[in-house]
Amino acid sequence: MAEKFTRWDAAEYLETEEDMALYLDAMIEESQGDPRMIAVALGDIARAKGMTQLARDTGLTREGLYKALSADGNPEFSTVMKVITALGLKLHAVAAAPAKLRRSSRKKAGGELAPA
Repeated sequence: MAEKFTRWDAAEYLETEEDMALYLDAMIEESQGDPRMIAVALGDIARAKGMTQLARDTGLTREGLYKALSADGNPEFSTVMKVITALGLKLHAVAAAPAKLRRSSRKKAGGELAPA
């Protein structure tokens, strides 16, 4: 007898806002700069929350959201921000690596560098 498989859908496992925020954070981290992965993650979260309500909250059409938040979509940044806001999430930035101590380029009188 042949085994029957079903397609795994992340949206089915995103039950809380914390789940959704952690999922988006992980996808941003793992995407290595691939905007399609981030768009797909937002699409998964949108489907978990309800695409119809998201369309109302963003002022965009359901069809437009499905298209923009797919692997083939290429949403404008304004669309991404509308979706993130409507989903109750925040976008924030952190330093990728600790800042190195920088030497000051200020010069003392006489042409010597001032201590940093």
